[in-house]
Amino acid sequence: MLTEEAMRRAREAGLDLVEVAPDAKPPVCKIMDYGKFKYEAKKKAHQAKAKQKVTQLKELRLRPKTEEHDLLVKVKKAKEFLAEGDRVQINMQFKGREMAHIDLGKTLLERFATEVVGLGKVERPAILDGRKMTLLLVPNK
Repeated sequence: MLTEEAMRRAREAGLDLVEVAPDAKPPVCKIMDYGKFKYEAKKKAHQAKAKQKVTQLKELRLRPKTEEHDLLVKVKKAKEFLAEGDRVQINMQFKGREMAHIDLGKTLLERFATEVVGLGKVERPAILDGRKMTLLLVPNK
């Protein structure tokens, strides 16, 4: 249809002639209320943003001498975070002579990873960085 004909029809209907696909050959236009179109597009974008889940990185701290019950409390908290869809970083802090027993900390972190195997998986295994050993867990899909 010719542009002049389309403009005439849009004026008669009291609406706007909006170019929908300018890259197409020939360009595609549509007769619509442009203000209403913009309003609905903005509303749809706002709803999509509201439904969006932003994943966060939650951090838990442990020590090599952490006792059984305290470890289970931390595991329970990590499971809650993973169930919500957040990533969990477990930090094992070594102080003083604890640096001589890094293997104890590593086994504790490996046990931690096996406790949460149903809800999450290991993204980055236990890595020693100075006096801190970190383990990163991500939720299962």
